[in-house]
Amino acid sequence: MVKVIIIGGGWAGCAAAITAKKAGADVHLFERTDLLLGLGNVGGIMRNNGRYTAAEESILLGAKELFEITDECARHKDIDFPGHKHASLYDVTIIEPKVRRLINSMGISLYLQHRATDVIKENNRITGIKFSDNTVIEGDVFIETTGSTGPMGNCLKYGNGCAMCILRCPSFGPRVSLNQKAGVEDILGQRSNGSYGAFSGSCKLNKESLGTEIAKELNEKGVMVVEVPEADINLDKLDMKVCQQYALREYAENLVLLDTGHAKLMAPFYPLEKLRKIEGFENAKYEDPYAGGIGNSIRYLSIAPRNNRMKVDHLDNLLCAGEKSGLFVGHTEAIVTGSLAGHNSVRLALGMPLLELPRSIASGDLIAYANEEIKGKEGLKKRYTFAGSIYFNRMKELNLYTTNAEVLKSKIERLNLLNIYNEKLI
Repeated sequence: MVKVIIIGGGWAGCAAAITAKKAGADVHLFERTDLLLGLGNVGGIMRNNGRYTAAEESILLGAKELFEITDECARHKDIDFPGHKHASLYDVTIIEPKVRRLINSMGISLYLQHRATDVIKENNRITGIKFSDNTVIEGDVFIETTGSTGPMGNCLKYGNGCAMCILRCPSFGPRVSLNQKAGVEDILGQRSNGSYGAFSGSCKLNKESLGTEIAKELNEKGVMVVEVPEADINLDKLDMKVCQQYALREYAENLVLLDTGHAKLMAPFYPLEKLRKIEGFENAKYEDPYAGGIGNSIRYLSIAPRNNRMKVDHLDNLLCAGEKSGLFVGHTEAIVTGSLAGHNSVRLALGMPLLELPRSIASGDLIAYANEEIKGKEGLKKRYTFAGSIYFNRMKELNLYTTNAEVLKSKIERLNLLNIYNEKLI
């Protein structure tokens, strides 16, 4: 039996575990905190703009499980907010246990509070992963889905300090770059001014701390837009954001709130004393990050160089996915890349040709396009997402964007890729 070791239990790691298991592997998923999903526990946005297309593509390819859960947990479906159409907002307060039950029900071995610290390597091949308790886990193929946020020093150096985000580095220890430990240098994303990293793009407010009318409108409609006092408009904040699909003028001139269980405020941070001067926000309290009045987590400081089949360069048996695999933004993007990495982990172990998703579908084009762009200096300043900014424009130009599932099914059938992730290879 092929033993696949996945380090990182976010959306990408869970997706990789699912497809590797369906391909027949003995799958072991390690997560350094006590929760799966990582930033997915404070995210919540699905199916907006081109993410609808990518979600349907993944379902047709055979990676339906996580999309079924996010759809099931949706508080609101088919909503619009500035720059975004037909979004679905899942409830971040109930999503993680459902995903955890799925992982356990599939027979995937799950290890929480296991922090990877180093690799054991022979030539260009990893043989094992060392953990903080000095145990070593050996495997045949390894997938790194550790994300690009942390350790705390990065938020101190490139941000406003540790904002005490959902990743909780002080409690569970810092994230470690395994490809770097194996001698393959990380790629660092940049901001438009050339500085490194970018702020996470949203904060979460306790909905009950907001005015009754605001909470009521959020619960009923899923979205609310509140004008910011003219004196407090800060257009410079838009350049800080990871999520360039939300770097629109509307997000500087207004508070854009989405109902994901909490009130998701679409800004990297907002000074609490200014926020509380706005009607209905007099008692506002941050849920994530706790220091959301002054900062947020810093991301995109740890990307592994890889090919379009998700294999890390210069290492024979390491794959990557999610933010670890490129300047990708979003849960859908993590599931897309994770699903491919998990499936290819078994192909790699068996000596089979690795699957490369064709560029005639949005999922394959995003993976390839981002990999091309990241090799140039200007490409390091961009972020790649199905939901907006440069890549959604590209989707529309290439006629890759559609909400018609039948059109997508016909295309994927013609490519002979229908349900390929459901094929048992072992």
